[in-house]
Amino acid sequence: MTLPDVGSLLQAASVSTTKASYERVGFVRSVEGLLMRVVGIQAAMGSLCTITSARGVRHAEVLGFDGGEHLLLPIAGLEGVAPGDAVHVVADHIEVPVGPACLGRVVDGLGEPIDGLGPILAPKRRIDAAPPMALERPVIDQALETSVPAIDGFLTLGRGQRVGIFAGSGVGKSTLLGTIARTSDIDVNVIALIGERGREVQEFLIDVLGQDGLARSVVVVATSDTPALVRVKAVMTALTIAESFRDAGRDVLLTMDSVTRFASAQREIGLAIGEPPTLRGYPPSFFASLPRIVERLGATTSGSITGLLTVLVEGDDLNEPVADTLRGLLDGHVVLDRALAKRGLYPAIDVLASVSRLMPRLVGPEDLEVARILRSCLAILEETRELRQVGAYQPGSDPLLDRAVAIRGHLESLLHGGGETVPMQAVRARMKSLVNDIGGLQ
Repeated sequence: MTLPDVGSLLQAASVSTTKASYERVGFVRSVEGLLMRVVGIQAAMGSLCTITSARGVRHAEVLGFDGGEHLLLPIAGLEGVAPGDAVHVVADHIEVPVGPACLGRVVDGLGEPIDGLGPILAPKRRIDAAPPMALERPVIDQALETSVPAIDGFLTLGRGQRVGIFAGSGVGKSTLLGTIARTSDIDVNVIALIGERGREVQEFLIDVLGQDGLARSVVVVATSDTPALVRVKAVMTALTIAESFRDAGRDVLLTMDSVTRFASAQREIGLAIGEPPTLRGYPPSFFASLPRIVERLGATTSGSITGLLTVLVEGDDLNEPVADTLRGLLDGHVVLDRALAKRGLYPAIDVLASVSRLMPRLVGPEDLEVARILRSCLAILEETRELRQVGAYQPGSDPLLDRAVAIRGHLESLLHGGGETVPMQAVRARMKSLVNDIGGLQ
């Protein structure tokens, strides 16, 4: 997959132009790494410019100022750009297609279709919208059924909740996202694949999402080889498409895979324009951008956007800067454990390390008590795992452990059924049956 031809960019993204945009022409003064320094133009932050070079037209965005110079970052590379090349300001913002015509389509980070199915004939919306006001957000009190037993039973999510999925590489993160996208009782999926390998995109669409899942989805793709600016814009494009469905009264599930690669793109941009590096090289602008992304999600009086934001934790370190920052902004997190994956237990959700902050509001007291009892069984099984493995456990010495051991196989089958999907009511019935088997509710 490649970026759209720069000659068709304005039509594809449908950028708005103004008469004042064409009143002054500037020129490239210098190029430093990824950054162009331009003089002679009048442009605000976020404006789109064209650079006419010997190899054709290049597009770039205004990201800062330094004295009388504008700092521009390219959208499609700097090959062929030379000092003295003419620069025009052609737009003050970017818009992308939104609405039902986008369903079943795969687009790049600027909203250009890359699935070979022709242009998307739809209304356009600018990608830099503000989040809903705090008092415009209703209380989240409707559960979202994912048909994943570990989530529906122990980490119940609400429509409009923002949740992080924290995982190392190769523990089933993409498969879990695809399962939820296919089976959840949601109206529309918007899936943002940020920084993925090109090979994995097709595999995700065919093997994980499937035709049925794609039919009610919009997939935004910015692979790892695309410029950092396009990877960042892909997140804004996905948010904008999701917002259009939410404002039309639909319940939307937005999955972003992954925040870590978005962070890497922000780091490239921040360092290119001279921001000081902070924790692990991330610039201050990255930590400022995360709240704006998270706050654009959520419920309004019209509809809802439930956010599943994945974090590819480095070295399985759940306290690295991206994970730690995001955890403080979200309404819960789901942790995928490599130890469970090594034992072949999928989905590898570590229930004890995960939490849904809204679950007490979404389920009744009895279901909450059932989940608490089974969590305590999981906790004691985990605490005594080594003891039982060496044969030091003697039945009858600990009644609570005896009860936990009695249902261990059934509980493990429920939580890690190898991708089996189960309706939420059936999950809760099975959980209640397990608790009754050990006398928990008697």
